[in-house]
Amino acid sequence: MVIIGASGYAGAELAFFLNKHPECDLVGLYVSANSADAGKSLSTLYPKFRGVLDKEIYPLNDIEKVAESCDVVFLATAHEVSHDIAPIFLQKGVCVFDLSGAFRVPSTEFYPTYYGFSHAYPEYLNKAVYGLAEFAQDALSQASLVAVPGCYPTASQLALKPLIEAGLLDLSMKPIINATSGVSGAGRKAALNTSFCEVSLQPYGVFTHRHQPEISYHLGTEVIFTPHLGQFERGILATVTCKVNEQASELRFREVFNKAYGHSKIVRLLDSGFPSLKSVVGLPYCDIGFAISDGYAIIVSAEDNLLKGAASQAVQCFNLRFGHEETLSLL
Repeated sequence: MVIIGASGYAGAELAFFLNKHPECDLVGLYVSANSADAGKSLSTLYPKFRGVLDKEIYPLNDIEKVAESCDVVFLATAHEVSHDIAPIFLQKGVCVFDLSGAFRVPSTEFYPTYYGFSHAYPEYLNKAVYGLAEFAQDALSQASLVAVPGCYPTASQLALKPLIEAGLLDLSMKPIINATSGVSGAGRKAALNTSFCEVSLQPYGVFTHRHQPEISYHLGTEVIFTPHLGQFERGILATVTCKVNEQASELRFREVFNKAYGHSKIVRLLDSGFPSLKSVVGLPYCDIGFAISDGYAIIVSAEDNLLKGAASQAVQCFNLRFGHEETLSLL
């Protein structure tokens, strides 16, 4: 098993989980050949891993050789990089878990508009399993390519999907999702507009964010999605406002959520009130709370964007794919 993109925030968290996973043999951590992180150890870049994860990070000089050295690869890489290299691993019979958006929506028309590149592999788009772990157990068991959902789509869909499937929402009004992420969601590469000292609290990507069509496609209904960037390190809090129909009640909502997540150790439904980031940051959970009044519902979900929104969800998918306990190495 190898990780490509291991020096990024999500890649490092992924390495931590897989390194202690009893069913994994993590043989290689890689970054692009020209990365300044090549040749360093992960614990040099992230001192919290000192003595725990001192593995060296290698430059990806010969991708064919790397593909022949493993049976599983995790891609914590940029979207266009995953697009280019995932097929190389798939053609070698390697099972691919891709944390980017390169294979999340099975439509080639989607990618030039929202990701800025033309998709050359429609056959893999149609083959990819969308890894929203709580809803993809059966499909994951046979997957060769897993498209791990984005952090915003995970928080949004976990809040909405059971209610839509149960027919409790009046979808004549689009669900409105306002979600705020910490600056780690922008990645490790330095940029002025995502620098901690420059960020206050502001919306971005209004009506144009690439996660909106991902959310809409996999929910099967249009949504209004507005992301915000906040001046904190990590975590996502999503507040969803939606219109309910005459079948909806607090009791019915709770029954539906309990049916969807009652056996989950990862998605936690609050008995009352709403979740906060401090309950999930550094942990693989998604916490959900809700309230209903005057024909409307507000559902709030909270997760760590680097964990349930990326690395720990990828490990959930791995565990389900290979028949392990879903939370193995996570809890």
